[in-house]
Amino acid sequence: MPEIFTIGHSNHSEARFLELLQQHGITALADVRSHPYSRYLPHFNQAALKRSLPTAGVAYVFLGQHLGARPDNPACYVEGQARYELIAATTEFRLGLERLYKGIDNYRIALMCAEQDPIVCHRAILVCHHLEYPDLQISHILKSGELETHDQLEQRLLKLHHLDTETICPPQQQLNLFDLIEQQLDNDRQPENFPPKSFEECLKIAYQRQADKIAYMEKFPNQDNHEENDEYSD
Repeated sequence: MPEIFTIGHSNHSEARFLELLQQHGITALADVRSHPYSRYLPHFNQAALKRSLPTAGVAYVFLGQHLGARPDNPACYVEGQARYELIAATTEFRLGLERLYKGIDNYRIALMCAEQDPIVCHRAILVCHHLEYPDLQISHILKSGELETHDQLEQRLLKLHHLDTETICPPQQQLNLFDLIEQQLDNDRQPENFPPKSFEECLKIAYQRQADKIAYMEKFPNQDNHEENDEYSD
């Protein structure tokens, strides 16, 4: 079965990062940061990775121009915020995916960005969400070295946005007439797309909510922007 991995460099030392790659047999690192530099951890700068990775038997390729979350294309922004659905629709993004597909048969690839937790990173919410390689198994290398499958991440995503089965369809209880009336009133107050009608719809909404939460927002004068932090170097 074809496989692909993701990893966040977080605040790892160079030695620990290489250890994680070797632990999972990674032979190629695809850097999907739009800007492949780290102010506080220079060993994760592009030039440093090009030196250190080959010595550990890992090839390095920069795909941030194709698969990064901070594209130069102004059409990918709405009111200053990057929109993942617009990025995914670009020719550049599709070319980036094609480059990954070409490499999967010959390399054990890990997509790298900065964030420790893949659920708050575009490598999972944007890139992995649009991978369509047949029978592809996606696994996220966590800081501990353990793996989280993408299916497990999606279950976590649903729960994070209160769209998991237990939240949407709690165990049925015996309700009296007044409870039923109040429940119907609550349903009428909900947005028209709630409750979702299927697992796929739940998942689509969860991805969109998470994208809205984490996507890069352009910084304007007198505006604070968390994306300036090194942990958000998509």
